[in-house]
Amino acid sequence: MFDFVRKHTKILMFVMFLLIIPAFVLVGVDGYRTMSGSGATVAIVGKTKITQDEWDFAHKAEADRLRSSVPNLDPKLLDSAQARYSTLERLVREKVIAEAVLSSHLTTSNARLARELQQNPTIAGLRKADGTLDMERYRELAASQGLTPEGFEARVRRDLSLSQVESAVASTAFSPKPLSELALNAFFERREIQVLRFTPADYASKINPTDADIETYFQANATLFQSTETANVEYVVLDIDAIKDTVSVSDADLRTYFEQNASRLSANEERRASHILVNAPKDMAAADRAKAKERATALLAQVRKAPESFADLAKKNSEDPGSAARGGDLDFFGRGTMVKPFEDAAFSMKKGDISEVVESDFGYHIIKLVDVKSPKQPTFDEARATLEPELRAQLAQRKFAEAAESFTNGVYEQSDSLKPVAERLKLEVKTASNLQRNPVPGATGPLANPKLLDAIFSAESLEKQRNTEALELGANQLVAARVVAYSPSRALALADVKTQVRERLIASRALDQAKKEGAEKLAALQSSPTAVSMPAPVTVARDAPQGIAASIIDAALKVNAAKLPGFTGADMGGQGYVVVRVNKVLPRTTVDDAKAKQEQAQYAQWVAAAESSAYYESLKQRFKVQIKVPEPGHAKTAEK
Repeated sequence: MFDFVRKHTKILMFVMFLLIIPAFVLVGVDGYRTMSGSGATVAIVGKTKITQDEWDFAHKAEADRLRSSVPNLDPKLLDSAQARYSTLERLVREKVIAEAVLSSHLTTSNARLARELQQNPTIAGLRKADGTLDMERYRELAASQGLTPEGFEARVRRDLSLSQVESAVASTAFSPKPLSELALNAFFERREIQVLRFTPADYASKINPTDADIETYFQANATLFQSTETANVEYVVLDIDAIKDTVSVSDADLRTYFEQNASRLSANEERRASHILVNAPKDMAAADRAKAKERATALLAQVRKAPESFADLAKKNSEDPGSAARGGDLDFFGRGTMVKPFEDAAFSMKKGDISEVVESDFGYHIIKLVDVKSPKQPTFDEARATLEPELRAQLAQRKFAEAAESFTNGVYEQSDSLKPVAERLKLEVKTASNLQRNPVPGATGPLANPKLLDAIFSAESLEKQRNTEALELGANQLVAARVVAYSPSRALALADVKTQVRERLIASRALDQAKKEGAEKLAALQSSPTAVSMPAPVTVARDAPQGIAASIIDAALKVNAAKLPGFTGADMGGQGYVVVRVNKVLPRTTVDDAKAKQEQAQYAQWVAAAESSAYYESLKQRFKVQIKVPEPGHAKTAEK
């Protein structure tokens, strides 16, 4: 066969040419792109299309980021239709801002990029002692984000360009003090109200359903009365603690580790010095600095003649207010405490030495080394208690990667049991009974993790009773589980749940009755303000709710202040209904200047955010944004 191909290569190439070219003519290059997996178009921004694949990739990246930062986050929240739609909206926003950047010809200069990189705290942490950037760590930082250093800088440049679009609007937001005061005073306005509550508990005792009522309710709501599905499981946890139990540390290894860390184990050397300082800040005029140096030189000459007078000379002449009164004494200090020229001089001297004039950014110093506190080197036996757990942890960390691969492969290759992998890695097979699909309140550990519970209650795990895959639930922690027995949820007989059915029916009817009577009382009060007796009045505001629910206060603040007393009602869901009477409007309580300024700053941020949002909506119109998938909760395709 291969000989035939080699002998007739040209003929075969000609045949392929005849087959491929017509295909391109018929479907075009774009057709091949679509067929190769670019996916359907889910949104359009100007001439730019966002595909299904791009959306899926962006959502996966966002979900992975959230899972890594919040390991116990419910996976169902990330995979919900609303979460996916939010990712699409974010993608659209990025494309809209990018189009605005291009159309406005906004760019970021090299100088602006360099300034941003220099101010970045993460990058600042990569600098060496001499101030230069550690390029190897810089490359690692970029690589951790899937980028080269050039790509990382290009992304920062792009982000800076994008930020110009909205910041240009937000930075010009105008919120003068009179306007902010007017808005804030209205927002925090006080109102005297009376609240009449209609709660289900007030009506429950008056409801006595018949057996027929109970059976009818049960038949209509049978899904509410089912047993909870449960599973009995086995599970194995691989973590650093489990690996530590299998690690043995020999005396030879421990001695080697002791020798490698001898300098770290000993305390850092400290030195005690006194000094005489003649102030000469680095921004002082050159002539003045020269005079300061001359004075320091003269003082040094006096010290040389009478070293025992150093403390007296420091008290009279040193311009360091912190140490002059103590004769220049700086007490003990280690490396990294003083400015570098001072430190270099102090750590190069012998006890009792007096330095030459030392220049620093503060001025000119004369240093006397008073004492040296040499570090104590612990013996092997003294350090053993500290070193052994350290070394064990390091060896366990190295072994974990190898064990993790073995664990992952083992639970997959021998999927009908966890015992082989547990025996191989010396792990304990743990058990749990009556496990439920959702973690019970207060539960901790792996079996409280929604990610593992979802895997346990997956169709494959329940039907085939195979091991789940090895799941990473946290740093250096892998878990796999297997269902041993499963009890699905099932419909219960009325006889088994009659008490619960009766209680639910009473609660439902009591709630209906509370809302009905509340609405009737509201109508009566609107016709005749004195028709119903109301509770004692209370003065409330958004920042002083007095124990009143925010929804009630919001309802009260919507009542027309021009027609008082005014009445309104609020449906409180399962808590019933309230009728609110508004008697009078009161000005806001006076606030101090500090709080007023803080509120005005917050108001300015609100205005800026509102203007940015309005500008973004105008950009969406300008670039003819179309989102071609329905928003969750909307039946029709949205085009925005």
